[in-house]
Amino acid sequence: MDRSEPNPRPRNAAATRTAILESARLAFIRSGYEGAGVREIAEGAGVTAMLINRYFGSKEALFAEVLERANENPIIATSGNLSSPDRARLVARMLLEVTAPDATALDGFLIMLRSASSDAAIRIARDVIEKHHQRNVTMALSGKATPQRAALLLSLVAGVQMMRQMIGLTALNAEASPELQAILEPIVRQLMEAEDVGRPE
Repeated sequence: MDRSEPNPRPRNAAATRTAILESARLAFIRSGYEGAGVREIAEGAGVTAMLINRYFGSKEALFAEVLERANENPIIATSGNLSSPDRARLVARMLLEVTAPDATALDGFLIMLRSASSDAAIRIARDVIEKHHQRNVTMALSGKATPQRAALLLSLVAGVQMMRQMIGLTALNAEASPELQAILEPIVRQLMEAEDVGRPE
């Protein structure tokens, strides 16, 4: 052995982990949970598939972490928006801005949309949504049926994302934004401020 040869550079574990997560994020956005292969993700990160298993344990665990990261910093249901006295207007406005036809769709939404055919991915997505968005919105509400109202608000957001941004319904196009704001705001307000909602007596 030539002792003058430098030792191999040690692997930077943090950088490797980051590279795998970024490659996985792009693969899951592009192909969803079922369509993205571990070998493809490994190639994009410049590592072996074996190394992915060593860092994350499984493709399912890797997917869970990618989705967790994609949902940990909300864009619409932020603490500032949810605590504002004018929160219904702010949430409605942000929803229309985020789903504008020329806006880039959010990573978490695209990953969940393109992974909807997988039972494992759906289970992970439900856990992540309930841990982040569902919990945050529920805690910001008061009155009765707060978990149900929060879930309906999240469903409204997802529905607008789908129909306005992905499907591109003509009636929801960019030119209609002022009218959409006027229609959407009272719906959001009803879900966020309905103090008397509950089971019928």
